[in-house]
This record gives sequence, structure tokens and C-alpha cells, in this order.
Amino acid sequence: MIGLVFLASIMIFIVTVLQYKEESEDYHKKRLLRKETAVKVHINSILENTSFEVKTDKLKYIFKSNGSMRGLSSISELSRIHKMPINIYDLKGNLIVSSLWHLGQKHDSLQHLPPGIIKLIDKSPDKRYVIKHEGKNGEYQSSYSYIYDRHFKPIAILNLPYLADSTFYKKELWEFLKNLGTIYILMFLLAIFLSYFLSRYITKSLNTVNDVLKKISFSKENQKIIIKNPNEEINQLIETYNNMVDQLEESARKLAQTEREQAWRNMARQVAHEIKNPLTPMRLSIQSFQMTFDPNDPNIKQKFDEFAQMLIEQIDLMSKIASAFSDFAKMPQAHLQEGNLVSTIRNALKLYDPEQVRFVSSDDEILFNFDKNQIQRVITNLVKNALQSVPGDREPEVLVSVRQTEDKIYITVTDNGSGIDPEHQSRIFEPKFTTKSSGMGLGLAIVKKIVENHNGKIYFNSDKEMGTTFIIEFDK
Repeated sequence: MIGLVFLASIMIFIVTVLQYKEESEDYHKKRLLRKETAVKVHINSILENTSFEVKTDKLKYIFKSNGSMRGLSSISELSRIHKMPINIYDLKGNLIVSSLWHLGQKHDSLQHLPPGIIKLIDKSPDKRYVIKHEGKNGEYQSSYSYIYDRHFKPIAILNLPYLADSTFYKKELWEFLKNLGTIYILMFLLAIFLSYFLSRYITKSLNTVNDVLKKISFSKENQKIIIKNPNEEINQLIETYNNMVDQLEESARKLAQTEREQAWRNMARQVAHEIKNPLTPMRLSIQSFQMTFDPNDPNIKQKFDEFAQMLIEQIDLMSKIASAFSDFAKMPQAHLQEGNLVSTIRNALKLYDPEQVRFVSSDDEILFNFDKNQIQRVITNLVKNALQSVPGDREPEVLVSVRQTEDKIYITVTDNGSGIDPEHQSRIFEPKFTTKSSGMGLGLAIVKKIVENHNGKIYFNSDKEMGTTFIIEFDK
């Protein structure tokens, strides 16, 4: 509403200026016409009483230009009476006599009418034409009209230059706008003052509701709203919210139970799948050894050693699988201690070829509360994945960088690998997901869990065949 009032005030200012301008133009237009009519009446009176023959070539004698001749027919006397310059031209546009001559002002521009003026006068219904132009002292209007003899035959052209002095109108306009502006400024200040306190009063209850709504979470118990003496509409909103909180808690409980059951089912399925992989070759090897066993074979000891070694390798693989899932399930809480993040990342990268893995940092020291071992594990997993994503036909180029802003710390790992398929991107952090021929798909899931334990977040940008950038963001 304040904006509409402001727009209305602007429109009033514009309309006022246009109205004043229109009134000023109309005033000067009518004033010039009145002066022209008065001058013509005076000229006709002189022509009726002159002793000269009323012809074009006699007009310079009838209207003497010499100011010392104080006759009423003097052109300078006419100018003095009517308070404006007067010029008379013949029908070809040549100056006959001018009131400016006695002032010594013989302008070359006055000697002839502007081109086309005579045609414009003839085309005009009232045989009159007005030109507007800007001069040094303001806007000028010049009227051109015919002077007739007793038989209404044109004998000359009368030119009246008129200075449209709008000083008075401009002064009046400025005073009006100044007063109007003062009133509107006071109204705006009053409106803003009142609207601020009214809105604070009206929205106080809504702000309370808004603050509580911002704290809604599935992971914790939500607080109900209690406001004393709310109005009817706010009370309905509060009751709806409190009912929603009860329903939300029940839904969150059921969802958590369902997610736990689903997670255990998925984990059990994945563990069973990973354990079956080494069991199959173990079964086939035992069956093959059983079928080909010959105690009299001179190479029986060598074959038995090879068979035992294969079983030991498969048993070790199952042990690694069990350890990996155990580590994921029993991820320890991060022990946060202040340290230099730059040196920690640099130490984690010492295991890799510096030609393939480069490290850059915005600062030599970035102090941050973190678990050193877990952050090194994050960097190691990301760099390992980055190197494995590079096809065999290109040289690996992995860039690890760390930088800080006023309130954030960013760690990025960029590779030149084959990128992540769009259909896989939504599942990349799932515990059981992997696109490799080997592995259990727990690396990025562990990375995500460690980052979240540090109250951070991890995301990525990937272009097919161009590479992937993983970005870790921590709050300071």
C-alpha cells in the first residue's frame, strides 16, 4: 500500500507539471493573439487616417521608423504602446520597417522572412502562422499574418516576436511542488512509522509460529506452540500445528523403524552376496581336489600346498569382507581436536605419486577441529577412487585442494576420469552400491558418514568422459 501511495504521488507530480506547462502555453498563446489583435486594430486605424495611398510601397512612409518622430504612426511608437517588437514585410518577404531599427539593431536575419512562411500563411484557415523557437532569454513565439487595405486586399505581412516569459508560472509550480513534496514526505514517514509498529503487533504471534516451524525435524522431538490469548485465526493455526507435531512424531517413529528394518535387510543381503563370492571357488576347488586326489601321486604335496594356499586366500578375503562391514557398522565417533588441516591432507597424500596426485592450498595453515585419522581416511578413499576412475588410455591427473572463507572450509578432489553416469549419481553414496568389478561399495558411504560426523556435507559435480569433482564443505 505504501508503494501504491508512492506511485500515486509520482503520478500527481507528473500530472501537475504537465498541467502547469499546458496552462502556461495556453496563456501565452492567447496573450499573443490578444496583442496581435490589438496591434492590427491600431494599424488599421493608422491606415484609415493616413494621407498616403495605402499601398505596399507607401508603408515605409506611413510607419516611420525614426524614434525622434513622435507621431502615433511611428513603428517605434506602436512598439512602445504595445510593449513588443513589430516588423512589417512586403508580400515577397522583404523587410519594410522594424521597431528595432531605432535601437540600432539591424539583424541580417530580420531582412527576409524564413523560407516557406508565406506558403504556410496562405495554407492556414485564418491566414495566420506561429513559429516557436528557443532564444537566449527563453522560448519565443513569432506570429505572421496579413495586413489588409480598405478593400481587404493583403498589402503586407505583420510579424510580432513574442517572448513567452514563464518565470511566474515556474515559480508558482516550484512552490506548489515544494509544499506538496513536504506533505508527502511527512505522510510517508508517518505511514512507515505506523506500519512498522502495526506489523510488529500483528505478526508477533506469527513470528513465534515461524520460529518454531524452522526447528521442525524428523530426528528429534518437536516443540509444541503455546501462545497466551491468540486471536481466532492464530489459534486455529496453532491447533493445526500441534496436531501436525503429534502426527509427525508418530510418522517419524514408524519411518525410523521401517528404515532400520530395511537397512538391516539390505546389509544382510549385501553381506550374504559378498560371502558367496569366495565360497563358490572354494567349493569348486574342494570338489576338484577330491576328484583328482591320488595318494600315490609324486606331486601330491605340491598340489596340496596349492590347494591350501587357495583356501587361505579365500578365507582371508572373507575376513576382509567381515572386517569392512564391521568397520562400517561400528564407525567410531569423531574425536575432534584442533589441528592444521593442510598438513594432515599433505601427509595423507605422501603415499601417492606426486606426478599423478597434486595438492594445492590457499593457506599454509588452516586450523580446524577434526579427527586426524578419519580425515586422512576420507582423503585416501577419495584419491583412490579418483585414480581408479581414470581409463587405461590416459595418464591419471588428480588435484586435491583446500581453501577457506570467512565461515567455510572446502576440500575438493578432482580427477580426469570417465565421470559418473547420470543414472548412477543418485546412488553413489549408498553403502552397497559400486560400479567396480571388485569391492563392496562401502568407500564413499564411509566417507559420507565421516564427513557428517564432522557436521559437514559432501557433494560432487561430474561430466561424462571429462572427470568428477568431489567437494567437502565444513562450517568453521
